[in-house]
Amino acid sequence: MSSGVVRTIGVVGHPRYAGMSSVVGELGAFVRERGLALQAEPELADLLPGADAIRPGEIDLLVTLGGDGTLLRGARLVAGTDTLLLGVNLGHLGFLTSASPEHLRPALDAVLSDEYWLDERGTLEAVVEGHPATFTALNDVVLHLSGMARLIRLALYVGTGEQREHIGSYSADGLVLATPTGSTAYSLSAGGPIVAPGMECILATPINPHSLTIRPLVVPASSVVSVELLPPQEVAALTVDGQESAEVPAGVPVVVRRGSASVRLVRFPGQSFFQTLRRKLHWAIPQRPEDGADPPAMASPAPAPDGDA
Repeated sequence: MSSGVVRTIGVVGHPRYAGMSSVVGELGAFVRERGLALQAEPELADLLPGADAIRPGEIDLLVTLGGDGTLLRGARLVAGTDTLLLGVNLGHLGFLTSASPEHLRPALDAVLSDEYWLDERGTLEAVVEGHPATFTALNDVVLHLSGMARLIRLALYVGTGEQREHIGSYSADGLVLATPTGSTAYSLSAGGPIVAPGMECILATPINPHSLTIRPLVVPASSVVSVELLPPQEVAALTVDGQESAEVPAGVPVVVRRGSASVRLVRFPGQSFFQTLRRKLHWAIPQRPEDGADPPAMASPAPAPDGDA
């Protein structure tokens, strides 16, 4: 359960969230009481005077204050390190988060007391041929047309070199390549399957395909998946976790494979994947009280009008 002593806590978030100042104040007070070091991103500097700038390699625990979008941003910051990631939900849904603002202090106490369990999640790596960056995604990589509502034509491949096989070509609004973690995000909205996080696979979910026969595809995590934009469109957009983006010219492959980095999410009792599905997405909710109910969890909703999900 334990991953080591927590000496330095980092925090990411955005001041726009309702109640941010009080939550940040509570976090600052906790850190001072426990004699811990605190690091914060620049957006929170005014709320946490005296905090150092974030240096990902030095953080033992990263606290994200916001919704799933904030947690995804924090996840890419510490992916591949031993840093624990605790999401505090100031947004609307907070599917990946583990605590509500009123449970911030009990959650921090639990982490420092080793009363938690680790939920280690895999990532994807995406490379655009000719682009210098390698993108890391906890949720998904999406190829789509930017700026207008039009179908694009895509070609999907699995494998590399002489083993590269053309799976098919079709017209759609785009394609979502997702991790099991991302199966409950954009891929789910596009009609993809729900996949338990422990599965080793990559999902390929077309977005509104112009066909009655195209269906989502699940391939082993050991696969290398590539997708290309076909003419007549000249350029498409690649979006990573809904936050990072790059242009992709027609005919240039986007190569996606299992990432070498993982993300270490903090979880508490009552926060298994299926319990979270029922609580947050109302999946397979019992019809009668006697059928059973989920135990109370630290991640009770704490909506913010302008928060991310």
